[in-house]
Amino acid sequence: MSGPENVDQALLTAAVVVIVIAGAGLLTRIWLGPSMLDRALSLDVCAALIIAGLGAKCAFAREPFYFPIMLVLAFLGFTGSVGIARFIATRDRPVPRREAGGTGGEGRNGRNGRNGREGREGTGGTEGETR
Repeated sequence: MSGPENVDQALLTAAVVVIVIAGAGLLTRIWLGPSMLDRALSLDVCAALIIAGLGAKCAFAREPFYFPIMLVLAFLGFTGSVGIARFIATRDRPVPRREAGGTGGEGRNGRNGRNGREGREGTGGTEGETR
């Protein structure tokens, strides 16, 4: 056994070593955090590493047996990531500010388009105050 077979085995071994090192880094990120988003992202990367490991196993064995399993894991990882992103997006959504006595017609700079009154921002007065 010489030539391309040795190169294939060396590359596959290197790929498995890289996957194991990435898995060790992944476990430390899950353990240390510091935020929930870091842990959720690490679990998403964990699904990708499992898929990569199964792909390396398929390449070693030269069998496509695990391809459907890899496809299902990719789908579950994607849907899990989308679910976590939606949860974090709704949790971190800013609370809308309520305007004191506003009529709803005032824009960003305090101008009211209906009656032409200008608000004085930053002066401590009420919005829509006339001069």
